[in-house]
Amino acid sequence: MNIRLTPPSMAVFLISVVLAALAVLTMAGISIPVVSGNAMLLLAIAYGIMLFGVLVKGA
Repeated sequence: MNIRLTPPSMAVFLISVVLAALAVLTMAGISIPVVSGNAMLLLAIAYGIMLFGVLVKGA
């Protein structure tokens, strides 16, 4: 099996980083109303978006 990895686009990278940062800030104790109860889920979504960007060419 040959999996070709490509760098994600800047937009995908920035979306993933912003979501991950929001999750980390929430875990650090900063209250963000939309994110507060779902920090780990948000972190998993950020990782999934980054994974999608790396696996799909042009994403």
